[in-house]
Amino acid sequence: MTVKVIENAHVVTVSGAEHPRGHVVIDGDRITAVGAGGAPAAEGAERIDGRGCLVTPGLINTHHHLYQWASQGLAKDNTLFEWLVALYKPWSKMDAEVVRGAASAGLGWLLRSGCTTSTDHHYVFPRGRGDLFAAEIEAAAELGVRFHPCRGSMDRGRSDGGLPPDEVVEDLDTILAETEAAIDRYHDPSPGSMLRVAVAPCSPFSVSRDLLERSAELARSKGVRLHTHLCETLDEDRHCREQFGMSPVDYMESLEWLGEDVWFAHAVHLQDADIKKMAQSGTGAAHCPSSNARLGAGIARVADMLAAGVPVGLGVDGAASAEMVPLAGEVRQAMYMQRARYGPDALTARQALEMATLGGARCLGRQDELGSLEPGKLADIAIWRVDGFYAAIDDPVTAFAYGGTPPLARLLVGGRTVVRDDELVTVPQDEVARRGADAHRRLMTLAKEVL
Repeated sequence: MTVKVIENAHVVTVSGAEHPRGHVVIDGDRITAVGAGGAPAAEGAERIDGRGCLVTPGLINTHHHLYQWASQGLAKDNTLFEWLVALYKPWSKMDAEVVRGAASAGLGWLLRSGCTTSTDHHYVFPRGRGDLFAAEIEAAAELGVRFHPCRGSMDRGRSDGGLPPDEVVEDLDTILAETEAAIDRYHDPSPGSMLRVAVAPCSPFSVSRDLLERSAELARSKGVRLHTHLCETLDEDRHCREQFGMSPVDYMESLEWLGEDVWFAHAVHLQDADIKKMAQSGTGAAHCPSSNARLGAGIARVADMLAAGVPVGLGVDGAASAEMVPLAGEVRQAMYMQRARYGPDALTARQALEMATLGGARCLGRQDELGSLEPGKLADIAIWRVDGFYAAIDDPVTAFAYGGTPPLARLLVGGRTVVRDDELVTVPQDEVARRGADAHRRLMTLAKEVL
């Protein structure tokens, strides 16, 4: 891999320094220099002219459900619980072909919005439908995104007091065996890893106490991270208090589910004591503002979490609850929703950008490698065009965060170009889009008997 030099750009390191006319030097998959002014000489280097461009770390998506690309546009006016009840039915019919196509389209869309690292939380495993977890991993490898798939699970169907129908849950022993097998097969803890696995029981209303406890034991014995949905809606809060006699955060604390190796999706309905516990334990939160708005779940207390020291990243969430939402757009959405609730100084553009980069890296435990532009870190870099119409705004970060997302001039993952001039280069963009549409049509055909 050749040396690359990005020069003459507005470079935002996120770690503190900002260079209005700066440079970034890349050797292999690592950043070797970042600074102001002209780049140092590098014989034989590929030189990327960044005039009119903003350079940021690649964005990090801390919560997603890629399979849901195939079920967009359904249950459009429902609460979370109503939406889930409606969609469990078609999801029960998905197969590996659906997941592969949906993951290709979902990850391609993320790459085109500046995302270089994405998680995925896959928790629906209908029996006899192929290897769904492998299907999304294959899609990520083909597209060239850094991937953190979370092996999800549900073991509390309706007959056990849970929300999902019994046909989409697995038994405890199967879940633990399959999760351990996924870690052993796929998890790569090495520096610069493109693939790391997390353990991710779905939610307090769809999994048992035993599954949560044993999942935590498994994850910590294997040295991987823990993820789940928590405090997304008031319905969930009532469910926990009625069934467990305590708040969702207190319940998770009782099961040893707080810690630096844990991050929760959504965390909308937190009390002051919850935020304090998360901050003290280092537990992270994936903020998904568009999905929370689409489902009417509420506005998370992001400003309060950041002030307390909680690691907060951004997440798109599933495409079925945030149709066609780009990750870069969540920077603006997060900023505006905090301001709508708390006032115009609640969250700045640079704070929102930090959530999308270094905050996400903290949630995934990769802040030493990702999330900022510093020598020694991985060369996951987004180059945004802020000239043309955007040049009417003097501050490039304001141009990026406040309006429509600027076009991508280049997106690098480990120094490798994966998007150029807003077009995927690893896989033909039209092909990726077609796979997503085909996945939707296939799922709707498979689901006809239950819709």
